[in-house]
Amino acid sequence: MRILLKLSGEALSVEGKRFDDEIITGIALQIKELLAKEYQIGITIGGGNFWRGRTSENIDRTKADQIGMLATVMNCIYVSEIFRSHGIATEILTPFICSTFTKQFSKDAAVACFQSGKVVFFAGGTGHPYFSTDTGVVLRAVEVDADGIYLAKAVDGIYDDDPRRNPDAKKYDEITIEEVIARNLQVVDMTASIMARDNHMPMWVFDLTETNSILNAVSGHFTGTKVTV
Repeated sequence: MRILLKLSGEALSVEGKRFDDEIITGIALQIKELLAKEYQIGITIGGGNFWRGRTSENIDRTKADQIGMLATVMNCIYVSEIFRSHGIATEILTPFICSTFTKQFSKDAAVACFQSGKVVFFAGGTGHPYFSTDTGVVLRAVEVDADGIYLAKAVDGIYDDDPRRNPDAKKYDEITIEEVIARNLQVVDMTASIMARDNHMPMWVFDLTETNSILNAVSGHFTGTKVTV
């Protein structure tokens, strides 16, 4: 089974630090167990612990998005090294050339890495401005024929309202991508949602902070929300 995991940059950090090695190590150990069960795993990481949109109106949107793409590359390099320290083989693929830091993405390169047992980090988004890492992860999942996308969030699934503001918000155990789009639930951005719908790419949304959350989500002990297509 080939899956893509989406992590936010903020999920890797704690107050005052861009990276929390304890959190990243916990992720790595769960991924190592999945690899032992012969899962093929790709990972996309957001750049929010470094950069979120335009911090100044003096910065052009295209340039701001380019800074964000580079933030995702830095995150993938860091997390990849933590993985390697735990005996996990990795490869970082980007849609643009980053000297010797990464390798340029192609489907053939990604599939070869999966087949050799490597965790593949898809960094740099789509390589173009105006597209989020949400769109990037759906695009890569479609390109490499993944079986599904696992979205690690700060909440335990999809609700009809923000559960942090509304204690009566209803959680969905399962919802169709059509409903997500129609209700504008913002599981991922609209471009990513439409791409997932058009390419029949299911998604699972879960709380990263729960104990063994990734293992549980992938292995069937799932308590989040499944987005069906």
